Amino acid sequence: MTTLPTGFEDLAALAAQWARPTERTRSEIRWAASAKDFAAFYEAFMPRLPQALDCLAGCELGAMDEAEQTLFALAAAFAEASPHHELYGGSAEVPHSFAARRFVPGHGDQPSDGALR
Repeated sequence: MTTLPTGFEDLAALAAQWARPTERTRSEIRWAASAKDFAAFYEAFMPRLPQALDCLAGCELGAMDEAEQTLFALAAAFAEASPHHELYGGSAEVPHSFAARRFVPGHGDQPSDGALR
């Protein structure tokens, strides 16, 4: 899952590291991330976020091609990981909260882009 839409090829390394189709698999990447990982992701993707959202705004949920699915998964990973950089000092844990690994997404391993595979 590293094919990206035209114009986003520079994000391939980020996609290879962070983009996963389900919340559960993105969470596993996030739980293992270091402060340095969160900072690098944030610094590389934040400037591209407006273009990514503009690209995805024209996509129908559940009908994205592989490149769009990858960009969607990368944007979802960014939304899930950015608080760790912005608010939690680079910690993979959420301060003053229960252990994140106790949270089990109710939708299991359903892809976040809405596609039934």
